[in-house]
Amino acid sequence: MAAYFSLILVLVTLSSGLVWMADALLLAPKRREKLALAQAVNADISEEIAEKITRESAFVETSRSIFPVIAFVLILRSFIYEPFQIPSGSMMPTLLVGDFILVEKFSYGLKDPVWRSQLVETGKPERGDITVFKYPENPRIDYIKRVVGLPGDRIVYRNKQLYIQPACAEGETPCPELKQVTHAGVNQGEFSQDGVPLTRYTEKLGEVTHDILINPRRPDPTSYYFREGNLPVGEFIVPQGHYFMMGDNRDNSTDSRFWGFVPEENLVGKAVAIWISFEFDRSKADFLPSWIPTGVRFNRVGGIT
Repeated sequence: MAAYFSLILVLVTLSSGLVWMADALLLAPKRREKLALAQAVNADISEEIAEKITRESAFVETSRSIFPVIAFVLILRSFIYEPFQIPSGSMMPTLLVGDFILVEKFSYGLKDPVWRSQLVETGKPERGDITVFKYPENPRIDYIKRVVGLPGDRIVYRNKQLYIQPACAEGETPCPELKQVTHAGVNQGEFSQDGVPLTRYTEKLGEVTHDILINPRRPDPTSYYFREGNLPVGEFIVPQGHYFMMGDNRDNSTDSRFWGFVPEENLVGKAVAIWISFEFDRSKADFLPSWIPTGVRFNRVGGIT
């Protein structure tokens, strides 16, 4: 849907801009010339008639009016910031259903809005970033997860514990070892899944400290994990130009553990802020549609980590 909207936005911008330019370069001079001829015949031509002669068509007037607005929206949405809505709980507790976020489009390079080919390289994802990307198995769908593995990293997820061995840089000796990503318990019971209280932990990835949720009663569905070569189940080597993503709600997230790695060209941008957050806690007996909010969570507005 987002790709279609971008295409429509580009087409409307180009068409309205071309109409405006064609009028300014071709039609407007002819109207002025026609007015000059009319004034040469009758010097006392009224302002009403003069305005009628030089008046642009309704189509041109509409194109001229909407072009600056559409062009501004296109530039803002394609290269600076784009709004997204959080549709699922895979990033809880960091992001909740009903959060509306801003995604910084220039964090990982400027790309054309239709074909998504990179125009200018501006940066790379860092471990711990919350990133919006095109789902590798269906690029028409946008996903949002946290960057866990960088190109060349070895990632192990076993018994609900994450281990990372960073890629060995050229000339680096000794190479980094596989280390456990430690986390400290915060609380239990604030969030639940199917009636089971989830345990909330604080975890640090790179320079980013954030919270995750673990369902202590749910076994890891290792039979569904993505398998790479002869590596053991739950072990992954991130290819060059790819990233390993995971949701903060570890037992309720379909992520790289299940479908593999995200190519760099699929990256959309970095989630940087929540600009509004709605509650949708509506009972089945409520006659109002489920998409109508029941409240606004102003306390959630602000930056994202």
